[in-house]
Amino acid sequence: TGGVMDFYRGLALGLGEEPKYRKVDLFRQIQQAIERLHHERRITPVFILDEMHLAKDAFLQDIAILFNFEMDSTNPFVLILAGLPHLQGKLRLNQHRPLDQRIIMRCRMGPLEKEEVAGCIEHRMKQAGAKHPIFTPSALEAIALQSRGWPRVINTLATTCLLYGHQLKKDVIDEEVVRMAAEEMGY
Repeated sequence: TGGVMDFYRGLALGLGEEPKYRKVDLFRQIQQAIERLHHERRITPVFILDEMHLAKDAFLQDIAILFNFEMDSTNPFVLILAGLPHLQGKLRLNQHRPLDQRIIMRCRMGPLEKEEVAGCIEHRMKQAGAKHPIFTPSALEAIALQSRGWPRVINTLATTCLLYGHQLKKDVIDEEVVRMAAEEMGY
């Protein structure tokens, strides 16, 4: 992984710019590139920053500065900050109030219900080309229980179950395979 300046340089490159050296010049360059895309080419760039609950305070303050445009009737970009629930508390700290106040919409995803977990796994299996159910109903219920409905845990646990099932030469993933996978993962 690179540093914060590498991120800004990568952003400039992604916008078709040769990155400036100094941070202040780089920020202005990025802002001008976004404005050109929006006003001249009628493109609204979308920036998705994941794992923002891990972001250092200085980076969040930089983001507030970098994406601070003269507000006309429309924003020249869309910025999506994604992270675990404690990101919301972090943004509410005084030093991040300018960024928090610019957030137009908030979406919080909670855990999935048992039926949603089963539907999610079955859908992913079909997308991967499965012609018949891979997970038994009791296995799906066990995954829902072990994951507590959290999508990332569901995906990791289901993938681990598939690996175990392959090693054990199972035609279907049953509750026993889920138990073994969950134990391996520390759940």
